[in-house]
Amino acid sequence: MTGRSLAPTLALITAILTAYRLWVIQHLGIDLYVDEVQYWTWSQALAWGYFSKPPVIAALIAASTALLGNSLVAIKLPSLLLYPATTAVLYALGTRLYSERVGFWAGLGFMSMPLVAALGLFVSTDAPLLLCWSLALLFLLRALERDGWSNWLACGAVVGVGLLSKYTMAAFLPSALLLIVLDARHRRWLARPQPWVAVLLAVAILSPNLYWNWTNGFPTFRHTAEITRVGHGARGWHPGQLGEFIGAQWLSFGPLLGALLAWALARSGGLWRNPAHRTLLVFILPLLLLVSAQALTGRANGNWAAPIFVGACLLVPAVFLARNPRWVVAGVALNLVVAAVAYHWPDIARATGTALTARNDPFKRARGWQSLADGVGQYTAAHPEAILVADDRELIAHLLYRLKPREYAAWNPDGLPRDHYELVTRLDDKTGRDVIYVSRRESIPDIAARFESSETLGKVVVPIHRDFRREVHVFLLKGFKGY
Repeated sequence: MTGRSLAPTLALITAILTAYRLWVIQHLGIDLYVDEVQYWTWSQALAWGYFSKPPVIAALIAASTALLGNSLVAIKLPSLLLYPATTAVLYALGTRLYSERVGFWAGLGFMSMPLVAALGLFVSTDAPLLLCWSLALLFLLRALERDGWSNWLACGAVVGVGLLSKYTMAAFLPSALLLIVLDARHRRWLARPQPWVAVLLAVAILSPNLYWNWTNGFPTFRHTAEITRVGHGARGWHPGQLGEFIGAQWLSFGPLLGALLAWALARSGGLWRNPAHRTLLVFILPLLLLVSAQALTGRANGNWAAPIFVGACLLVPAVFLARNPRWVVAGVALNLVVAAVAYHWPDIARATGTALTARNDPFKRARGWQSLADGVGQYTAAHPEAILVADDRELIAHLLYRLKPREYAAWNPDGLPRDHYELVTRLDDKTGRDVIYVSRRESIPDIAARFESSETLGKVVVPIHRDFRREVHVFLLKGFKGY
């Protein structure tokens, strides 16, 4: 390929992988995952914020479904498109920092890594976050090398949109400052207005979400504090959770590429002398160390440090293509094999006579919801004036997506919202109304006591595997007396 651009080849491979994942989504016969359905319900009532996340994911789904309807593929489409876009940005970053060859393998590494292979089947806030992180880094590098305003303003705007995607984007700012401070060539920017105006622009773009949180009692910030155990009395030392988090990062990047990344980070002192390597390390190590500390003292989900893989996808080929390119090629190839095995595990199980169970089906959490909702639908259709209420957000979200009831609400007697549906719905002003209550429990005496009468309508059972099924009980509760 000497003398020819690698961009068309990367674009072709990316398009093939995207089309393959689109086919896999339909081939697996899965339903939407609970977070996806929740994001869809957000998209039906656009706002500047939601209980657990900022608004970009809802806006993306709203745009996609406006064009293609409320199908499973339409809801997942934003992720399917944004990951290839991030691949293109990584190619541009690799070419700018090193060479086109590094950019090519950085893009392939990103598209093949298990984190993207898994999230590529589901719509999530990580898709816009990773695109914004990589774009912000590209604009930042351009801004540092040129006089003027355009790249600084573009960087600030992208950081703002990233913050509206996921608050993890805030970690970009201290890394950017560190990059400027550590390089004598860039320190002059500290005395110029452009970087500070870029930060103000990012905050201005985020400000509608901040205002939404303020007017709603800061639910997103409280939720974030709760899941990270900030200010929680249970914080302490949890080396086991740190081990799990580090293991999750290794698996997210891939068995071999993860080992190569670990080798590179262990030798970061030697790599630090290379300006391009140092740039990437500045956007990997601070966030990795921060979330590792969070894991050690509280809890941390495996994807909370996802932006480190933007730098990792660039660093690994930059270091190892010159040393032994076969390791990089083998790492990408192994990732593709791992993804294919995961995607086709149900096919492999059938071909080998292995029964799928709750323990060995990686897609079990996205199975059976449509059938369950259809079973409940026969009862809601018979009582169209009743308000649909369910035990938890998982049930409510799936029932809303499939049944689209006229009215719904969350059961929330203490008035303290613990999820989106408890935040945006009320039942305390519906005295006298009838309710269809969907519960995982066979009996709900505590809830039935708040009504004039109660009746068990039936049970909906959806067998999925021999040891796994979905089961709910449906009740007609008449004459709500109030909490």
